[in-house]
Amino acid sequence: MIARSRHRGLTLIEVMIASAIMVVMMGLAWKTISNTANSKKTFERYEERNHEIRMALGRVVADFEAAYLSKNEDGLQSHPRTMLVAKAGRFPQIRFSTMGHRVLWADANESEQTVIEYLSRTSPDKAGATDWVRREQRRQSNEPPEDQASEYDVLLTDVKDVKLEFWNWKNLEWQDTWDTTQSDGQKGMLPSRVRITVTTFDPAGNDYKVSTQARIVMQEPLNFVQ
Repeated sequence: MIARSRHRGLTLIEVMIASAIMVVMMGLAWKTISNTANSKKTFERYEERNHEIRMALGRVVADFEAAYLSKNEDGLQSHPRTMLVAKAGRFPQIRFSTMGHRVLWADANESEQTVIEYLSRTSPDKAGATDWVRREQRRQSNEPPEDQASEYDVLLTDVKDVKLEFWNWKNLEWQDTWDTTQSDGQKGMLPSRVRITVTTFDPAGNDYKVSTQARIVMQEPLNFVQ
């Protein structure tokens, strides 16, 4: 009589069950890896967006904190060299003089004085989106601003709206307009603080509002006349 072997192979059903278990385990592993990768990408997008917003607001705060006026110019000119003129709107029209220009190299033939504007423009990269733009006029003059050579930089992409508020240290009120060029405005004085509120969109497309403040050091015009 021939003895049967104590060791026998797997049956077809056992092989199929083992394969099915392996497929399920591989599917779970792949889903876990995929979810982790997607979470990492989402986190990176939020971090990039937050960084963009922080950099933009930091630049705006630095500009406003170096704002100034000067009495050492011809007051009869229709376009003064130093000013702060702001009109309310979804994207406020703002133009002001500042000492916030960054000289890029030593002994450059440039001044720290400049004129800044913030404006909006249609995004060239995303349909229907609006970018917030910084315009810098390197040399101050009494010529119309639109005739002056300027540099444009995008502060923040895909912005819903911007709100600027100016603290009037005389009447202790926030105002959304300011004009140092008109006698019925705030002639000869700057606000002590500027509140900047930007509403933009997060990577998921939801509204994302961020607010900060700048403190203007020089509220009264500089005057070097003895």
